[in-house]
Amino acid sequence: MLDRRQGARDNVIYRGVAEIDELDATRDCIVRDISDKGASVEFSNVVKLPSEQMSLRIARKGRAFLARVMWWRDNFVGLAFSARPPSAPVSDLEERLRKSEIKKRQLQRRIKELLGER
Repeated sequence: MLDRRQGARDNVIYRGVAEIDELDATRDCIVRDISDKGASVEFSNVVKLPSEQMSLRIARKGRAFLARVMWWRDNFVGLAFSARPPSAPVSDLEERLRKSEIKKRQLQRRIKELLGER
């Protein structure tokens, strides 16, 4: 298979979170290799991702990357990072808080639905 990467990638195993803006959804993933130009990511199952842009957060590196899907095969995805400067550092606590707030809103909507307050 022809390797068209512009630079060498480091083999890693980092926990990541893919954020798909138009779907307002997040998916946990494993970053398998990474460079300053892109990454190879594995999801737990086959996912539908936008071909335009998405965000990849890697708490261990304290970074978030704006990325474009270059290829995908089953649950493996190749990403190319945008030339835009990377965003401010992120922490695992920030991500967990954001997920907790989303879950809280979902539960509040469900309670209102069950009480017939819609």
